[in-house]
Amino acid sequence: MRKKNSSIPIKTMTDAFSSGIIIAKASFDEQDLMNLDDARRSHRDDYHSFFLLENGTTEIEIDFQQYTITPYSILYIHPHQVHRIVAMKKVGGSFLGINSEHINPEYLQLLEEMTPLKPLRLSEEIFSILETSVSLCITLSDRKQKQLHQSLLKDSCNTLIGLLTSMYLEGAIPVDKLSRSEIITKTFKAILQRDFLAIKRPAAYAMRLNISTPYLNECVKDVTGYPVSYHIQQRIILEAKRLLYHSDKSVKEIADALGFEDYPYFSRLFSKVTGMSALSFRNKNRD
Repeated sequence: MRKKNSSIPIKTMTDAFSSGIIIAKASFDEQDLMNLDDARRSHRDDYHSFFLLENGTTEIEIDFQQYTITPYSILYIHPHQVHRIVAMKKVGGSFLGINSEHINPEYLQLLEEMTPLKPLRLSEEIFSILETSVSLCITLSDRKQKQLHQSLLKDSCNTLIGLLTSMYLEGAIPVDKLSRSEIITKTFKAILQRDFLAIKRPAAYAMRLNISTPYLNECVKDVTGYPVSYHIQQRIILEAKRLLYHSDKSVKEIADALGFEDYPYFSRLFSKVTGMSALSFRNKNRD
């Protein structure tokens, strides 16, 4: 029977990792997964998660999308993303969990802009470079009583994060090659990800960017094929789906949590975007 939740469960750093950084190598199999209730149950983390899969396969669900992760793959999960482990088979790899305040601001901004990211498969040669960096981080993590332990651990983990981020960036268009429309769209999406609860009007985003609403709409539509309002609605509805599926809040409580004082308007918006009512979505996905 599904466990009742007043909201989406959040997995936090334990007292044992008060430094705000967890890094380790681990191996798991199907039987081990049965004992990992926190991992099997949909949840958010209050930290950034990086996975490097060296062998085996893992099935993971992130925001209603299921992915199969194979050897020499990396995966980044942002704190706002809801996820769970569905299955694993003879898995071996590394994991880094780190709070936002410990991440180099440049890397943090890039990760915010790129989210959501899918698993990325690398060559064995490139993956081995990352594994070398992981080994150094783990060695420094174990030297808790040494001078400058926290600073060295933080710096080494940021080197690893920089390497991981660069792997994702290799498939992206360099910033200096982006058109003005692409730069504006990228900036709009970053602001949307951060402020969607508070800002829901295209004009407010245009004001943040110091451009006109029609020009913002033109840029975003040229790059993505959809207007600004579409992206705003999609981000709001994703959060609504998360709360409908993973919490037991009423639809009215969810509307309030998402910043909608007009509950009927929120209900109409959800039906318009998804093609079904909020309650129908909840009932369908819990069957």
